[in-house]
Amino acid sequence: MSNSNRSNKLVVPNAREAMNKFKMEAANEVGVNLKQGYNGDLSSREAGSVGGQMVKKMIEAYENGLQ
Repeated sequence: MSNSNRSNKLVVPNAREAMNKFKMEAANEVGVNLKQGYNGDLSSREAGSVGGQMVKKMIEAYENGLQ
């Protein structure tokens, strides 16, 4: 079975720019210095803290929408 179907494919292709901006903001908040393009030199801890911050902000936005 081929695994060519990427799991990180955006449902709305035009959202890529907004997601990149969101990722940069989250990285700034946790003190990780991201650069445009490839960031393969990040440690697992740095990458995880950026992803975790993004999830935290998405959950907060959802919870605020429920109120």
